[in-house]
Amino acid sequence: MKVQAFTKYGRSAASTRQRLLQYIPSLAAAGISVDYRPLLGEEYVRSIATGGRASRLAIARAYAARIRTLAARGDADVLWVYAELFPYLPSGLERLAFRRGVPVVYDFDDAFFHQYDDHPHPLVRRALRGKLEPLLRGAAAVACGNDYLQDYAKRFNPRTTILPTVVDTDSYRPAPGRADDGAPVAIGWIGSPTTWSYVRPLLPLLRELVRSRGVVIRAVGAGSAAADDAFPGLELIDWTEAGEVAQVQRMDVGIMPLPDERWARGKSGYKLIQYMACGVPLVASPVGVNREIVAHGANGFAATTVEEWRDALTRLIADAPLRRTFGAAGRRRAEERYSLRAHAPRLATLLRSARLGV
Repeated sequence: MKVQAFTKYGRSAASTRQRLLQYIPSLAAAGISVDYRPLLGEEYVRSIATGGRASRLAIARAYAARIRTLAARGDADVLWVYAELFPYLPSGLERLAFRRGVPVVYDFDDAFFHQYDDHPHPLVRRALRGKLEPLLRGAAAVACGNDYLQDYAKRFNPRTTILPTVVDTDSYRPAPGRADDGAPVAIGWIGSPTTWSYVRPLLPLLRELVRSRGVVIRAVGAGSAAADDAFPGLELIDWTEAGEVAQVQRMDVGIMPLPDERWARGKSGYKLIQYMACGVPLVASPVGVNREIVAHGANGFAATTVEEWRDALTRLIADAPLRRTFGAAGRRRAEERYSLRAHAPRLATLLRSARLGV
């Protein structure tokens, strides 16, 4: 069985790696080959990380290449579409996915529909509101990262299921002895320049904890967005795929602050799953799927107000046995609910069912 997959970005984007690429070996073992076609390449993703501007000519060429690919006669049994085919272009182009008469599986792990219906510019809202609906209606199946996204997709397609974002728990593993190595407690965050803004409201508290508790703050992947936020005790670490797991393993507490906004409610909690798989206790805003991932008082704490964040972080900073207990509970939760091993067979079944129309 052959699948042709269309993603927004190349391998350096977490969405591409976690929603598609990490599944390819398991799918191959199940007799499913994947031809993977990103829209925008590594240079585009690097430009986001560095605060640069991507070439408009390169973007136009990428869109033209995708049109040619969709228009060509291929031998795929199923088309797999992540997010959308043509960001910020009208919905008619999304219908190109159905030209070949091949079943389409649509997959998304963010509330991409809100980037249009909540857009600040009225012309964008008017022109692009609902642009993803044709893909949803026509898809043979829809895979969503959480129940917020599923609730939206089911309005247009009853063949919708939740496929959470997962990690390979054979690679993401706890670092032995991390809570007892005598180093300062490390409060960690991993993300991208576009999500660093969610951390900024906590920076005064984090600066205070550096001064009063002697902790270090490790921020992985914030890039140029954090350049003006530096303070003693804040380590800004460049993200690399090769070093990603090791950086999470260096954390004693993992944080995920989020505003209670519609876009944030569609997040799939990927960084929390990374923390848990590495045995790192959590502190997170109880927004969207975070409410499901964080078992308050078992694998971490949910925190909304600054005082709740202070109390949660202070408890974990002071109590290494509690960190170990929470970390072990999170590891078990990651293996049971958010592991590649648990969900790779589900994706294979989804793709085969789409091909057969069942």
